[in-house]
Formats: sequence, structure tokens, C-alpha cells
Amino acid sequence: MSAAVPALDIDLLRSWIGRTEEVSDLVTARGLREMRVTLNQPAGDPAPGEAAMLTAHWCLAPPAVPMDGLGPDGHPARGGFLPPVPLPRRMWAGGQLEWHDDLKVGDVVARRSRIADVVVKDGRTGTLCFVTVAHEIVSPRGLAVRERQDIVYRGADAPAGGSGMGQAAPAAQWQESVDTSPVLLFRYSAITFNGHRIHYDRSYCVEEEGYPGLVVHGPLQATLLAEFAGRLFGRKPKSFAFRSVRPIFDGPPMTLNAVETADGLALWTADSDGQPCMKAEAA
Repeated sequence: MSAAVPALDIDLLRSWIGRTEEVSDLVTARGLREMRVTLNQPAGDPAPGEAAMLTAHWCLAPPAVPMDGLGPDGHPARGGFLPPVPLPRRMWAGGQLEWHDDLKVGDVVARRSRIADVVVKDGRTGTLCFVTVAHEIVSPRGLAVRERQDIVYRGADAPAGGSGMGQAAPAAQWQESVDTSPVLLFRYSAITFNGHRIHYDRSYCVEEEGYPGLVVHGPLQATLLAEFAGRLFGRKPKSFAFRSVRPIFDGPPMTLNAVETADGLALWTADSDGQPCMKAEAA
């Protein structure tokens, strides 16, 4: 029998709009080494003042919640800074990044966050709640990164394996293959202190949430695509927007793909069947 979808009090949820939070953390040589090797790059010996990777801020100041403050999926229990959306499945659906300066080893970095919007929609897969969070990442030198984060909540009975019919991808001008082993997913969960069980707990992922395998993190895909764009540009991108269109699972390698556009690059990850899973634009 299908689980009942909880009633959403949209007025209550939208009362979270405008809430703010500020946290801080230190960019460390160890953190940079761990991120590099997780992305299969040489660890090196980062020195004070050395620039961190493009999405290093996603490893900084994660929510640190005691074990008894976690929900059954491994996320912190609802409420607090984020609105208490009662839908059980929460995913990072996409976002946008603008880089203004590097984060550097030794920087004390502040993340200033604000709930920008809360919207409830009834779609083909059921009720969805979208929460938009605006972040500013600030170093001692000033603004380093401006970010929009799009979070989606959905019901337990929403289809887990994909988002409708697959769409054919254009022919890639550039392509790289990336391992999707459980070790990669565990390492990324570890460096971002992400307890979401769909990325490392196979029995929970398959039996409780109905996925066919471990889910490759959206931010991990975005990180790989942003770094790919930087290599193709030969410079740090100025901006990067991304959105997930279907899940990608551990096992066969995924590919990073890119084509040149009038504004920069169109990029996407693809699964072993060639279906786009995350789409992005970089300039």
C-alpha cells in the first residue's frame, strides 16, 4: 500500500524565507589533499596561500549534528535553518556558482546563508517542495563565491530510478570516463561529512528508497564537471550552473561530456547507457 503524502503547510514553510545562518571553517592542507585524491589527482603538498579547488567550500562547515539528531536517512532531522518539509526524500537538485576569488590554504572562511524561496508543486511524480538557499562564501579578502542551492523534497512513493524518458545527448567534443565505485562515493561522503545513506548504505538505498544501486552525489558530479570545464578553458570558470535530470548509480563508469557553445561550454554527466544525468553550463 502506498504511503500517504503528508499535508504541506505552505504558509508555515514559507515563513522560513529570509532566515539566515552564518558558519565558518578553516581551509586546510589536509582538506585540499583529501579532495584532490578523491578526484584521482596527485595529493601534492599544499602550502599556505595555495589555491583550493573550485568547490572546496562544499567541504567546509558541514552541519555537525549528534547521532541522536539524525533522521532515518542519515540527514539531520528537519527544522532548524532549513524549513521542516515533511516529505521524506531530500536531494540536492541543482544550483549556480559564481567565482570572485580563490579560497586559499590558511583562510578562515565564512558561509553566509539565507532561505531565498520555498515553492510547492504538484508534478508527474507527485508533490514536490523546492527550497532555494542563497550562500555567500567570504574569505579574509572579501567575497569568494556566490552560490544558489536548489533542494528538492519528494514523497517516498515518487519513482526512484529515473525521471521519465531519457533524452538523447548531443555528440560530445570532449569526454572523460570516471569511476563510480563505492569507495569514491564513501570518500566524497567523508570529506563533505555527508551522512545521507543513499550514497554508502546499499541495503537502505535499495530496500528503503527503491534505488537499483548507490546514488552518485549531485555535488560530486557538479564538482567533476566544474573541474572538467576549468581544464578545457585553461582557467577558472567565472560561472557554473547545473541541474540533475536523473540519478546515476555506482557500478559502470560514468562519463563527463562537453561541447563548445556561444557562451562557453555545455556539459553533462552520462550513465553507461549514454543518458544525461546532470546538465551544466559554464562560462
